[in-house]
Amino acid sequence: MNKEFSVTYQFGFKQIALICFFALYAPILLLVFYSFNAGSNLMLWEGFSLRWYIEASENQLVQEAAMRSVIIAICASVISTFLATMAALGTTRTQPFKGQQIIFILINQPLMVPEIVTAVALLIFFAIIKNFTNYFGLGYLIAAHAAFCIPFAYLPIKARLDGMNLSLETAASDLYARPSMVFRRVTLPLLWPGIMAGAMLAFVISLDDVIITEFVKTPGQDTLPTYMLGQLRRTITPEINAISSILLAISLLVVTVFFLFTRKKY
Repeated sequence: MNKEFSVTYQFGFKQIALICFFALYAPILLLVFYSFNAGSNLMLWEGFSLRWYIEASENQLVQEAAMRSVIIAICASVISTFLATMAALGTTRTQPFKGQQIIFILINQPLMVPEIVTAVALLIFFAIIKNFTNYFGLGYLIAAHAAFCIPFAYLPIKARLDGMNLSLETAASDLYARPSMVFRRVTLPLLWPGIMAGAMLAFVISLDDVIITEFVKTPGQDTLPTYMLGQLRRTITPEINAISSILLAISLLVVTVFFLFTRKKY
C-alpha cells in the first residue's frame, strides 16, 4: 500500500523550515536582546540594563508620539470596523446581484494598490480640503488610517459571515422575528468574534503605519513609527530597540487575542 503523500516527508523539508524560521526570527530576537544593552553602541554588548526602557518612558517626545499613535489606531479601528461590518453584511446577506464582484474588488482596493500610491492620493485630497477648511488636526490622519484599514477589517468579518449557518437566522425569521431582532439576537452574537478579529487587525495595521502617515501628517503630528524613522536619520541609540521591543510586545498581545477569538472550537 502506497504511503499517502505529504510534503513534510520530503527530503530536506525540516532543514529548509528551520532556515526559514531562523531568517524570520533571528533579527527580531537580536533586536530584543540589544534593547537591554547597558551601553550606547547598538552592536557592542556592554552588560544587561533597563536603561533604554527607562529613558524611553521618560522621553516627552516618545510619550506624545505613543499617545497619538494609540488615539489614531483606536479611532481608525472603530471607524473601519463599523464600515467593514456594514459592507460585509451588504455583500453576504443579500441575493446575488450584478456588480457584486466589482464592489468586492473596490473594498479591497487598498490591498492591491501600492501603499505609496494611496499615500500620494490622500496627500493631494487632504491638501485641497485643508486649503478650504484651514483645519490641520488629527482628523486627517484618522480618516486616512480608517480608509486603508477597511479591507483588513472586512476580510475576517466576511469570512465569519460566509462560514455561519443560515438555518438559525432562517428559523428566527420563520418565527416572525423582525429583521432588526434577527440581527440583534442571532446574527450579531455569532458575528462578534469576526468583528473583534477585524478590529484588532485594523488596530495593529494602523499602529505601525509609516508611509501614509508620513505623507498625511502636518508638523508636530509624529506617531511612534514616524518618530523612530526621524531618530534613525539622526543619532541611533538602543532607545530605538527598546521602543521597537515594546511595539513588538503590543503586537504579540493583539495577535494572541486575535487567535483566541478566531480559533475553532472542537
